[in-house]
Amino acid sequence: MTRIRMFIVLFLALGLGGTFAMATYRYITNRPVEKVGLPTTPVVVAGADLALGAELRKEDLRTIAWPADAVPAGSFTDPKDLVGRGLIQSMVQNEAVLPAKLAPVGSGAGLPPVIPEGKRAVSVRVNDVVGVAGYVLPGTHVDVLATISPTNQDTDMTSKVVLTNVLVLASGTKIEQDVENNKPISVSVVTLMVDPLEAERLTLASTEGKIQLALRNPLDKTAPPTPGIQPPVLLGYQGARRPVAPSRVAAAPPPPPTVEVIRGDKRSQEVLRQE
Repeated sequence: MTRIRMFIVLFLALGLGGTFAMATYRYITNRPVEKVGLPTTPVVVAGADLALGAELRKEDLRTIAWPADAVPAGSFTDPKDLVGRGLIQSMVQNEAVLPAKLAPVGSGAGLPPVIPEGKRAVSVRVNDVVGVAGYVLPGTHVDVLATISPTNQDTDMTSKVVLTNVLVLASGTKIEQDVENNKPISVSVVTLMVDPLEAERLTLASTEGKIQLALRNPLDKTAPPTPGIQPPVLLGYQGARRPVAPSRVAAAPPPPPTVEVIRGDKRSQEVLRQE
């Protein structure tokens, strides 16, 4: 009888515990969630990926709510303040627009606002080989090699690195007129950022000879000096003429051993015979 009472008490305890747990679960799940509001500030961001030199349009920008305690310094709140400004750095979608990425007010868009003070943009014509098969893109760095003969003689043809670690500002094609066929032709062009002295070297190299671009790692800042190379050195000779070996002259035989003989007041030299 006592055992039956113990089972009854146990079942009642389990039933009451289960009922209480279910009621608690329903109360918690049906309770409305209290939203904690974080203060935000509107910030203008790029609505899409934007290229260097692009002129900002209204459809290129959008405004998002940014946490007020983490707003980037100098950010903008109204897209109207940015329409018509040029980009001096490329941007990715949802990136905040900051003053450091914008050209000065009134300077317009395109390439000119991108050029820093003291620098120049020089464009040179290239082909797929010179342009490293399409890998020379804006933002990459290249070395410029020139192949030229100062005397217009093939034996004096020299290849030399004339510029190192040059930034590529733009690459693409332009349309020129084919004089003979009177038809437009596509010409590949690469625009490099150089200083005035480098601009002179690049212009002379591209005008008087042939140039080649060597793509380099942008993290590599080295500029090892190079002496240049000419065809004779390339083929293993130090000059146009091979050195001529000096002629050999037979050495005179050594004189035979002699002895001085004195007879009274007379002296004579006699050769010793070797047996």
